[in-house]
Amino acid sequence: MSEQTTREKGGGGFQAAFSLLWGTSRPLGVALLVYGVFASIAPVAVLITLGSLIQRIDTTDPQGSLSSLHGTLVAVGVTFVLTLLLGPIQSVLGGLVKWRLVYHTQDRLIAAVSRPAGTGHLEDPKVLDDLSMAQGKLVNYYSADAPMTVVGVVAKYLNGILACAVLSWWHWWLGIVVLIAWIAILRPQLMLVQKQAGVFSARAEVMRRAFYLEELATRPAAAKESRVFGLGRWLVEAFRAQWIRAMEGSWAVLRKQGRQAVTLSLFVFATIAGVATLVAEAAFHSEITRGRMVLLLVVLVASSALGALSMEDLRLPWMLKGLPRLSGLESTLVEDRPSGSAPVPDGPLREGIRFEGVRFRYAGSDRDVFAGLDLTIEAGRSTALVGVNGAGKTTFVKLLAGLQTPTGGRIMVDGADLAGYPARDWQRRVAVVFQDFARYPFSVRDNITMGAPAHRDDTEGVEWAARQAGALAIVEGLPRGWDTGLSREFDNGVDLSGGQWQRIVLARALFAVRHGARVLVLDEPTAWLDARGEADFFDRFLDITQGTTTVIISHRFSTVRRADTICVLDEGRVAESGDHDSLVSRGGRYAEMFALQAARFEEDETDD
Repeated sequence: MSEQTTREKGGGGFQAAFSLLWGTSRPLGVALLVYGVFASIAPVAVLITLGSLIQRIDTTDPQGSLSSLHGTLVAVGVTFVLTLLLGPIQSVLGGLVKWRLVYHTQDRLIAAVSRPAGTGHLEDPKVLDDLSMAQGKLVNYYSADAPMTVVGVVAKYLNGILACAVLSWWHWWLGIVVLIAWIAILRPQLMLVQKQAGVFSARAEVMRRAFYLEELATRPAAAKESRVFGLGRWLVEAFRAQWIRAMEGSWAVLRKQGRQAVTLSLFVFATIAGVATLVAEAAFHSEITRGRMVLLLVVLVASSALGALSMEDLRLPWMLKGLPRLSGLESTLVEDRPSGSAPVPDGPLREGIRFEGVRFRYAGSDRDVFAGLDLTIEAGRSTALVGVNGAGKTTFVKLLAGLQTPTGGRIMVDGADLAGYPARDWQRRVAVVFQDFARYPFSVRDNITMGAPAHRDDTEGVEWAARQAGALAIVEGLPRGWDTGLSREFDNGVDLSGGQWQRIVLARALFAVRHGARVLVLDEPTAWLDARGEADFFDRFLDITQGTTTVIISHRFSTVRRADTICVLDEGRVAESGDHDSLVSRGGRYAEMFALQAARFEEDETDD
C-alpha cells in the first residue's frame, strides 16, 4: 500500500481531507488554515468584546465622559465587521479549493482507471462501486468539498470550546461541565452519521442500480423505449424499491441511535438549565455585574456549537468515504499483466498471428470461453470468424487487442510471444471496429482522427479514410462539414443514422491503418449498413486493405464468404477452417449455417 493510501485510510478523515488539498496546492492549504483560525476565533471575539462593552457601560458614570468606551466600541466594530467577512471569504476560498480539487481528483480517477491496458476492471462490480463513491455520484457529496467542510466543522468545534473557556473565567469548573455535556450529546450523533455513511457505502451497488433506473427515464436513448412501452410507472416503482433497499440499513441505525440521543438530550438540557440558573442567581445577588451576566449567557448559547449537528457535520462523513476509494483505486489498478519491453516491429506482419492452446475464462465465471484455442491469422490476408452467439468471437477480439489476457496458452505475433511486447504499444498496432463502437460527441474530423490522435493534422489522410469508408458524401451533406459536432446534446450538433455512424467508425479504423496499425479487426462491420451499402463496401474492401492483416467477424455470410480463410468457432475451439467454397463442399457446420441463411433470404425474396 502506498504512503498516500496509508495516510488517507489510517490518518483520520480530517487529516486525509487536508492532505488531499496540501498535496494539490500548498498556497490554498495555507489560506485555508488561516481562514480556519480566523473562523474559530472571530465569533467568540465578537461576544467577548460585546460583553465587555455592556459591562463598561454598566459601570460607567452616566454623567461622566464616554471617551473611555471608544476603544471598546472600536474593538466591537472591528470584530463584528471581520465576522461579516467570513461568509464572502468562505464562498471565494471554497470555490477555489473545490474547483482545484475537482480537477485534481478527476485527474487521479481518470489516470487510475486508464492505467490497466485491458478493460476487465471496468466490468468488476467492486471497482465500479469504488469509482462511483470516489466520484460522489451516489450521494452528491464530493471529496473535493471535504477540505473546506473540515475547516468549517473544526472552526465550529473550536468556537464551542472557546465559549466554554470564557465560562471558566468565572468558575474554572463551569466550562468543563458544559464541555462534557455537549460532548456527551455530540459523540453519539457523530457515531450515528458515520454508521449511516458506512452502511450506505456498503450498499453502493444497490445505489448504482437505482441511479441506472433514473438514467433509463432521463437519457434519450432509453427514454424512447420507456415511453413507447409505458414503462414510466414501472421505472418509478423500481427506483423506489432500490432506493429503499439502499437506505433501510441507515434508517435502522437511526432508530437505534435516536433513542440514546433522546436520553442524553435530557441530561444536556438539565446541565445547561442549571448553569443558566447559576449565572442568573449570581447576578441577582450582585455577585456579578449585569454585563458579565449577559456575556456568560451569550457564550453559554455559543457553546452549543459543540453539540448541534450542522449540515457540514452531516455531509462530511459521506465526503470522506470517497477518499479511501480514490486511493484504493490508485493502488489496486495496476497493469493487469506483466508488460514486456521488446519493441513492437514496424511495418506489415511477416508471418502472421497464431493462438496456441489459448485458454480464457472471465472473472467470476465457472466456464471457459476458450479451452485450448488454436487458430492462425495469416499475414497480409483476410480471416473471417463465424459461429453461433456465445462462441467467443468478441472475446477473441479482446484477446487479440490486448484488452484481456489469456489464462493459459500464448498468442504469437510473427513468431514472438505477444506477452513480450508492451501492451499499449501493441494496441497502437491494432485497429478495431467494435460491434458496439463508440459514438464520440465531437466533430467528424475528431471522430476519425481518434484512430491515430498523434496525426490529427493529416487532413489528406482524414479525407482518404472517409472516401474509402464511403463517408465522404455524409460529410459533404453536414452543415459545417468536417467541423460538425455529432451530437444533438450540444449546440449546432447533428446526429447520424446507424449506417452513417458505421461509415465514420470504419474511416476511423482505416485512418489508424494509414498510420501504423498492422492488424485491422472488423466486428460486424456492416451490421448497420443496408444491402446496397454492404455490397458497395466489400466490393472495394480488398483494395482498401491490400497488404493489411484483416480479421472479419460477422453473421452475414455475404460478408465472410469473400475472406481468404474462414474459421468456424464452436464451444471455444476451431471446428472448421478454409475458404468459402471448400467449407460448403465439405458439408459441415459452416455449410449448414450458410444454407439456413441462404434459405431465409430466398424466402424473403419470394415474399417480396
